Amino acid sequence: MARRRRHRFEEHANHESWAIPYGDLMTLLLAFFVVMYAISSVNEGKYRVLSDSMVAAFRGTPLTDPVWIGQKQSAGGTLSPLNQVLLQGPPKPLPQPKPVVAPPNPQAAALQQMAAGIEDAMRSLIDANLVVVRRHDNWVEVEIKTDILFPSGVARLSPEAGPVFALLADALKPFPNQIRVEGHTDNRPIKTAAFPSNWELSAGRAASVVHLLTSQGMDPQRLSVVAYSEFRPLKTNTTEDGRNANRRVVLIIVSDAPGAGAQQLDSVDSTSADNPAPAPAPGAMASVARAVAAP
Repeated sequence: MARRRRHRFEEHANHESWAIPYGDLMTLLLAFFVVMYAISSVNEGKYRVLSDSMVAAFRGTPLTDPVWIGQKQSAGGTLSPLNQVLLQGPPKPLPQPKPVVAPPNPQAAALQQMAAGIEDAMRSLIDANLVVVRRHDNWVEVEIKTDILFPSGVARLSPEAGPVFALLADALKPFPNQIRVEGHTDNRPIKTAAFPSNWELSAGRAASVVHLLTSQGMDPQRLSVVAYSEFRPLKTNTTEDGRNANRRVVLIIVSDAPGAGAQQLDSVDSTSADNPAPAPAPGAMASVARAVAAP
């Protein structure tokens, strides 16, 4: 019996095996993009309903039913309610709140009224540059040249000072404000038995003014005395005009607002290089009596 020859077939490699995972990959990518599209798609109908509702809320215009997806316009080309509202113009502006106006400050008004009274009472001396009235937010400053109040090197008031402070006291008495009386001198040294230095001279002159004000009916509890000697000059002491400007008595009248008084007086500085006192007018010293007596 012939021996059957066995044929051995050679196995061939499958070169198309990549197509199966590739197809699976494409299927998964398709499914992924379908899911992403479903998530990202906007419900236009709900969006339009929301838009129309917001327009109606802010404008107060009644709207008709919204146009849903797939709804066609009529033959006349009717616009959607939202477009109709937009064509009516911009929305009406919301009412603006009225600005809050702070109530007037009665203390500041009283202070300005008092300053006006002082200026009216001492107009002739102000015009002669013998008295200067300066208004501030919380205080009024009244500066008087000591040349019309005291002789040189003396703290006793001259006869011409009586009418001056009588006018000033009449303007100040109706008001309860605290008053600080400051004495200032120039830098020329003084050394006498009564005044060893300009400190004593400035203090004595301020005290003399306080005594004269109290004699005119001012409440002494409203008054205080401060001496600055030569150390708060308005101008340079190298000229006669500068020394004349530095010799002065200053009254600081502060606001009667709550918390004023001594603490506010301590924070006030009457010396201001930006607002120097003007020099007295020529011939003013010879006509002080006439200026005081003028109506």
